[in-house]
Amino acid sequence: MPKTCAYQLRRKPPFFRPVQVRSRKDGWSEARQCLFLAELYFTGSVGHAAKSVGMSRHSAYRLRAREDAGGFARAWDAVLTRPGTGRVPGEKRDWRKVTQKALVAQLESGFVKPVIYRGRVTGIARKADNSALFRMLRRCGVSVALPLEEDLI
Repeated sequence: MPKTCAYQLRRKPPFFRPVQVRSRKDGWSEARQCLFLAELYFTGSVGHAAKSVGMSRHSAYRLRAREDAGGFARAWDAVLTRPGTGRVPGEKRDWRKVTQKALVAQLESGFVKPVIYRGRVTGIARKADNSALFRMLRRCGVSVALPLEEDLI
């Protein structure tokens, strides 16, 4: 009986906001979080994925349970959801209650995801958080006008 490929059982890790933790040599860095999600995609086992990045299964679940780890938890759920079963529900935040300091932190961190090519992790892709940027500009009183299609021609 042929083996089923990982891409038929699980989804590739999406862009997510990494959990901001203290800088430690043996801690959950941004790169370790990406590698963990990639290994979770390949194997489907939390214990094996955590062990492959040098962490314990228990610490992975503790990281997921943190209050500020919503993006990491949604990426984890998205990886373990079978393709074709619909979308993984997103986070509903009340953006009126986000402080200026939190918006700046979101702008600095942005989104990351592991780049998977031919069954291997080849790098980490980064993407700016444009929604946080526009919220910050709106709070500062700057109006942003997007060009019309006529202006682009």
